[in-house]
Amino acid sequence: MSEPSRPSGGGARLEDVPFQDLIREILRRIGEDPQRQGLVRTPERIEKSLAWLTRGYGVTVEEVIGDAIFDEDHHNMVLVKDIEMYSLCEHHLLPFFGKVHVAYIPNGKIIGLSKLPRIVEIFARRLQVQERMTDQIAQAVWDALRPAGVGVVVEAYHLCMMMRGVEKQNSKTITSAMRGVFLEDLRTREEFLRLSMTNGIIG
Repeated sequence: MSEPSRPSGGGARLEDVPFQDLIREILRRIGEDPQRQGLVRTPERIEKSLAWLTRGYGVTVEEVIGDAIFDEDHHNMVLVKDIEMYSLCEHHLLPFFGKVHVAYIPNGKIIGLSKLPRIVEIFARRLQVQERMTDQIAQAVWDALRPAGVGVVVEAYHLCMMMRGVEKQNSKTITSAMRGVFLEDLRTREEFLRLSMTNGIIG
């Protein structure tokens, strides 16, 4: 296989360089041989992998929810907990992963339960920091339903802490975002946190 042409240093624009050639250059710079048998298809795999891992940029909350909002006279807390989440830290492009707990108190409208994990997926499948992602999920539910309140808690492990830097394998990061009565009413907030942070209530 012939060696792919490298971008010349004389005025070449990076946006004109094919994605896979950029990956080959990264492999060279870390001391690898992009033509080695195990690496020949790595640029192609990385391009496909990153497109999948960041697919949240290509979809909106409105598209995901569709017509799955229903009129319903229900005013008690709705909680979907332990939603699996996988994302990429924007600082190091290393994964962070864990669970998301999303709750809301309806104000005349409810949302199809499967839509809450899909909303989580939109924001998780982008380059993220956990703090911002938590707030984006809460705001998306708040904007879609205008409920009496929204609460979101994210528990995650960050490979940028576990594999590099401080190398603390057992550290977990917890973030929360509240809207409406979850923010204003202590009892509502405590009930949400208690239900979210305890192991299953079924069985």
